[in-house]
Formats: sequence, structure tokens, C-alpha cells
Amino acid sequence: MARMSVLTRDEAQNRAQLLDVHRYTIELDLSGGDETFDSRTLIRFSARTDADTFVELKPAALRSVTLDGQPLDTGTLDGDRLPLKNLTAGEHELRVDASMRYSRTGEGMHRFTDPTDGETYVYTQLFLDDVQRVFAAFDQPDLKAVFELTVVAPEGWTVLANGVTEHTGEGVWRAAPTPPISTYLVAVAAGPWHSVRTEHRGLPFGIHCRRSLAPHLEADAEELLDITRACFDRYHEKFEEPYPFDSYDQAFVPEFNAGAMENPGLVTFRDEFVYRSAVTDTERQTRAMVVAHEMAHMWFGDLVTLKWWDDIWLNESFAEYMGYQTLTEATRFTDTWTEFGVARKAWGYDADQRPSTHPVAPGDVEDTASALLNFDGISYAKGASALRQLVAWLGEKDFLAGINIHFQRHRFGNAGLADFLDSLAAATDRDVHAWADAWLRTTGVDTLTPEPRNGDNVSWHLDIGHQGDAGIRPAPGSDKDHPGTTHAGTLVPAGSTRPHRIAVGVYDRDLHDAGRLVLRDRFEADVPADGNIGISTGGTRPALVVLNDGDLTYAKIRFDAESLDTLRARLSGLPEPLTRAVVWNALRDAVRDGELPAGDFLDIARAHLPHETDLALVQGVLAFASVHIADHYLTPDRRPGALATLTDLCRDLIRRTEDGDNPGLRLIAVRQFIDVAAHPDTIAAWLADGTVPGGPELDPELRWRVLARLAVLGATDEAAIAEELRRDPSATGQEGAARCRAALPDEEAKARAWEAMFGAGDRADLSNYLFTATAQGFWQPEQADLVRPYVSRYFKDAVAVAARRGPAIAEAAGRWAFPAHAVDAETLKLGQKCLRKADPVPALRRKLVDQLDDLARALRVQRA
Repeated sequence: MARMSVLTRDEAQNRAQLLDVHRYTIELDLSGGDETFDSRTLIRFSARTDADTFVELKPAALRSVTLDGQPLDTGTLDGDRLPLKNLTAGEHELRVDASMRYSRTGEGMHRFTDPTDGETYVYTQLFLDDVQRVFAAFDQPDLKAVFELTVVAPEGWTVLANGVTEHTGEGVWRAAPTPPISTYLVAVAAGPWHSVRTEHRGLPFGIHCRRSLAPHLEADAEELLDITRACFDRYHEKFEEPYPFDSYDQAFVPEFNAGAMENPGLVTFRDEFVYRSAVTDTERQTRAMVVAHEMAHMWFGDLVTLKWWDDIWLNESFAEYMGYQTLTEATRFTDTWTEFGVARKAWGYDADQRPSTHPVAPGDVEDTASALLNFDGISYAKGASALRQLVAWLGEKDFLAGINIHFQRHRFGNAGLADFLDSLAAATDRDVHAWADAWLRTTGVDTLTPEPRNGDNVSWHLDIGHQGDAGIRPAPGSDKDHPGTTHAGTLVPAGSTRPHRIAVGVYDRDLHDAGRLVLRDRFEADVPADGNIGISTGGTRPALVVLNDGDLTYAKIRFDAESLDTLRARLSGLPEPLTRAVVWNALRDAVRDGELPAGDFLDIARAHLPHETDLALVQGVLAFASVHIADHYLTPDRRPGALATLTDLCRDLIRRTEDGDNPGLRLIAVRQFIDVAAHPDTIAAWLADGTVPGGPELDPELRWRVLARLAVLGATDEAAIAEELRRDPSATGQEGAARCRAALPDEEAKARAWEAMFGAGDRADLSNYLFTATAQGFWQPEQADLVRPYVSRYFKDAVAVAARRGPAIAEAAGRWAFPAHAVDAETLKLGQKCLRKADPVPALRRKLVDQLDDLARALRVQRA
């Protein structure tokens, strides 16, 4: 299959200089068959000079095209480009009539039939360049236009769009014209939605889901609407520009690839956020953060939009920062930065130490395929961390003043990094351009190391070592020593890269409680970009020094020997969860860098997690201990001991929560106990009884989790899976069954799962979610011998399926179907050969580069 062309930055700039696009009038007919829908588009635009250009379109069939009333040859369509030759300066009208394909991969117009009740739903996901799968367009972000939309839908359906929709009869729905927006932000969601509607500050608000999820949405509707209203009000306190659209709908849609999408007036979310089963308060906080994140985009991303994809961080970093900060200020979730520190920030640190790292604001995004690869932990987590550091350095008042200047200058337009910095500079005397050069144009993670020492009898001295990471790395799998290599992860040249404003936490042992630490002092320190810093302060040398206490900067921190000894004994005695998050992240980094033995991390977790009260910390530490340490950083012969340690730890947490006072902590412990169970007896009894003794009862999520683990252990069969699917025939049940079937330790089961994922026949057309579920079940460390023949097959078959099925499946094949359990030199060699010779599509190539670097790191950690 030939690859579709990509839009280059130069092409986009040339087209933006040539065209002004005024208005799209779009008619979509969704009332036909299951495979295609009709799309008719009228584009009114003007050309500044005589020239040639093109419009993008990916039709199933192109019926007709006219330009200014004159028919064009449909046979000139080349891939996804329809040439517009000999344009003259002035106004033009382009009409396109086409048949378009529905998607099963979450790209373009996705179509889904709910197995619970047979109802069908469709929705658009047009980011980054998939608008051309739905209608003809000049598909780039800086050609904004007004969109008028008419949709013909089956009877009984409701159509949602960017603007308020009206049903005019006979299945016809019209949406109010939008203000000028980018093509990738156009949105439609149609089907027999269950809706909860209200008004706030004179605007219609709505939340929507599939009918089969209606009871679960109703149960959480008030919580979701309360968070929406609270964030909406808080943003209006921060931003001078009012909400710029005519309504605010939030649709929870099936088989959605991302967490959510910031379509103006119609935000789409993955419908796993409509909880069918019990969840922890941390998971509710995560959902609330996504609500706040997407709402921030209404201003930064939708009102003011990037010019080109090299400034995607302006969208995502801003929304990430504002989502966490606004949630903390406006809702009951007041410890959001703890979850950010232990989960999201680690995502950024990991991404920034791989060969694929890039600056927060890269200057070399040459085309749309490259741009799609930058939606990662750097654009989100590192960028948000940089903005948090900027606020600490600049002050929130000046930061918000600069933001409001930016909105005022560029409302309903496009802006880039230079425009953003000019807006900030107008609100402060500080040199924001120099700050941006240090923080936004560099790669890698700085490391801050404390060196405390005794002074005289009434003082002690602290030196803060500052080592930079200029982003130079060995190729995945290189075991060579290089000058400047200080740890097992990346090559770290000498020299610092950026300044840091941090808080330093100074802690003493509690004289009245042997397990606790008390805060003596917390003071600010400015660590310069070009060297270290020394500080003298009163009192005796403390038991513990925590750099970056409060987590205001983005840097790895280390501990001096005495502080590390203190943490081994008293980590859970630190008084604030955010401080504990900083410490756990530092220990995690030390393991990944080969400086702290993986077994020591397990010992510290075993000693202190039973006393932890913050759910995000328990969840994050357990995930790292099981997925990274037990499955990758320890050699296979040590894995059973690690699982036993984690089982004992979870059993302690379950016992601690028998009184019912902390159901969230108990749920985390039960889930993890299931996932690390080495023997089936206990969890099989839970499944048979339908409950964990003392609770919780096994809801659908827990039942499928238990069954998946029993499948891995060879303690269930196809009959039991089929019976569970009969009990829960929902979409989630279908995914659970696919995961369980792929996990069965049986040659035939593995062959069927492989064919479903990678085969080319009719059976090998899994949706994006069913592909992911099958991949999650397939590779299991317990089954290494059984699946060994598939390791070498993976690199050929993944390349083929990625080329055949497109970026979404390519990403899933690289993320979920990669044999990550196979931490050995042979897998590394096979992967490197694939990168050199097989020419994988960009989305798969990026995932393979990252996976192989993680695998090489795991090998080095095992040998450290």
C-alpha cells in the first residue's frame, strides 16, 4: 500500500501566503450504509495572486469537483491531493462531492456499534490531518475559516457539533456557524446519545454518552457538571477574554484514541471516563483534570491557535499546566500536583532521556508526519513543568497578564512561540527570551545533587551540584563507555543547561516518633545555569535534605548518603505528599540510571507503602515496582521473588483497610494483588465468590482483571471466557475477552491472536481498541518460552500492519504489541536491524526507537 503524502511546513507556508479561506459549507449524509457516508463541501476562498495550489481529500469515491462552476477532472486526484491549477487572483468557490469511508481506528469519522444494545454511533477525530477523511479542506491550522454544517442522520439520532444544533425535520440537523477555527477542530458526534443538559452563565452545557452507559453517566452527572462549572468560572477569573463559543458540550465517545480532544464547543472524551465499575478518588481526579485541561484549550488552542505544528507545546503544555493548577484552585481536588509529580512528570523524564527527545519548542518539525510524533511526555509533562517553573520565576500576576495580552492580540487567529514570548515580555521586565532559550530550546534533564557538610557549631553548609544533559545519547543498545557517562541510562556531557528556582526542604528526625520527620526549614534557592551554588545556614546538619521540595522545577535530584539512609528508615514519615512524590521520583530515577539497585527500591516500597495515605503515590509506586522493576529491571530468575514481595505488600494494604475507611486504597491493593498473583487459588476463589473477603464485590472490571490473570497462569479456559462474555457483553467485555484469549498459554490461542492483530484477511480488521486489548494479553513474562518464536516475527509483521492500517494502529503496534518482556541482546539486535532495513512508517519507527532504548536501559540496569 502506497503511503499518503504528508504536508510539509514549506508547502503550508506557501499556501498560507497565497490563500484566505473564508467559509466552508459542509453537508454530511450519515443515513446510508455501514461502510461509507456522503460528503459535499463548498469552500469559499480567495487567492492573493495567480498560482497553482491543492486541496486535501481522501475519498472512497470522488464523484465531482467544480471550481467557480467549471468541472475539474476527478482523475487528477493524486493520493490525498486534488490540484487546483491556474488559480487567478480573487474570489473562488470550490465544490466537492464525494463518498467517504467510516473508520474503525479512531481516525476521521469513526463508526461504532454497541454490542450491548446494537445501537450505532459515529464521531469525528480530525486531529492532526484527518479532516480530509471527512470533507475536502485546505488542511493546515493557519487557514482558519467559518464552518457551516448540515448533517442528515437516521431517525432517533441526535447530532452534536461545534455550535448549537437544530433538528429541522426528516433527519436533517443544522449547526450554528462557528467563529473562525482551524480545520482540525471541526467536530461532529451523532447517534442515539443519552444527554444531560443544563445552562451556566447563559450558555447551554451538556454531557453525552452511549445509551448503554446512561445509568453510569447519571450517577456522576452532578460531579462532572460541578467540575465543569467550577473550572469555567475560574478561567473567567484568570482570563479577560470570555469563553468564545456558543455552547459547551462534552461527549464521551467509544474507542477514542486519546484521552480527549479540545474541539471548540464539543469536547470529545474516551468513554472509559464514564465509570462502569468502582474507581479510586485519584482516578476521579484524573478525569476532572482532563475536563479542566480541555476547557483551557478553548482559549489556548482554539481561540488562539498555533501557526504550525512545531508550536504544539503552546497548546498542550499550557492546557496541562492550567488543568492541574485550576483544578487545585477551584475544586475539591487540592493535591493535583502530587499526582502530576509521580505520574505525568515521570512520563516527561523518561521521554526526555531517549534518542527521540526534542526541545519543548522544536524548530525542525518539517511535516505533519513528524509533528504527530511530538505528542509525548515532552510536549505535555515537560512543557507543563517548564511553565510551572516560569510562573515560579516570573510570578503568577505577570504570567497571567502576559497570557491575557496574548489572547487580546491574537483572538481567532494564529500565533507562534515568538508571539507568545513578546506577549509575556510586554508584562514583565524579566528576560523571557533568554529563559525560553534555556528551557524551551534545549533537551535533556538536569541533575541537582546536594552536598551538605558541617560548619561551625552553629551552622551547616550546603553545596548544590548542577549537572546538565545536553541530549547526546548512544544508539539503542550501545554498551560502550563514553566520556561523561555517569549512569546506566544516557550519555550526560558535562555542563549545565538551564537555571532553576527551587525550594530546599530541610528535615530532622522527630524526637517523639521514631518513624517521623519534621520540617525544620524550607528556603528558596536560585541555581544558575552556568554552575553550582553554595548556601550556609544556621543550625546543625539535618537528617535529610530534599532539593526541589514542592516540585517547582524539572530536574532529577539526588540525595547525599546520610539523607538516603534517613529515607530508607523514614520516607513514609515525611509530612507532605508532594515531598514524598519528589522523593519517590528521585528513587525511581536512581534505579533507571543504575545508581540504586532495583531490589533496594522494592525494599523501600515494602517498608513504606503500607503506611502511605496518598492514593496517587501508592498507585504510582506499585506500578513502577511491578511493570518496570519486576518485569524488566530484574533478571528473570529474580522476578518470582519480586512478585512475592509485591504480593506481601498488597496483602498488608488489604489488611490495613479491612475497616472500610479507605476503599480507594483497598481497591488499588486488590487490583495489584491480582496483577502480581503467582498462584491462582486466592484470586480464583474471589472470582467464584464474586467478592474479596471484606470487600469489594467483584464488579465487571475486577472480574475481567482476575480472569486475565488466571489466563496467564493457565488456570482458566475458553469456556470460562465465553461465559464471562455472556455475563458482560458490553464493548468493555469484548475487550476483556480478547485480552484473556490472547493471554491463554496455548499455541493455538497465540496463533489466533497473532493472526487477528497482524494477518491480512477479513479476521484481521480489529478496531483500535480490540487490537490493543489483544496485544496487551499476548506477551507475558510467564510465557516467554511459548511466545519466543513470535519475537522475531514481530518486527516484520508490525512494519506490514502499520503500513497497511495507518498511524493509529502503527502507534498501537509499537506501544502495546512490542515484546517488551524480552529483555535480551537478541531482541535488541532484531529491533536495530528493523530500524536500519525495514523502513517502518514514522509512527511505528518512533515507537520502536523508544521501546529499544527502554530495552537497552533495562539491560544496563540488570547489569549494574
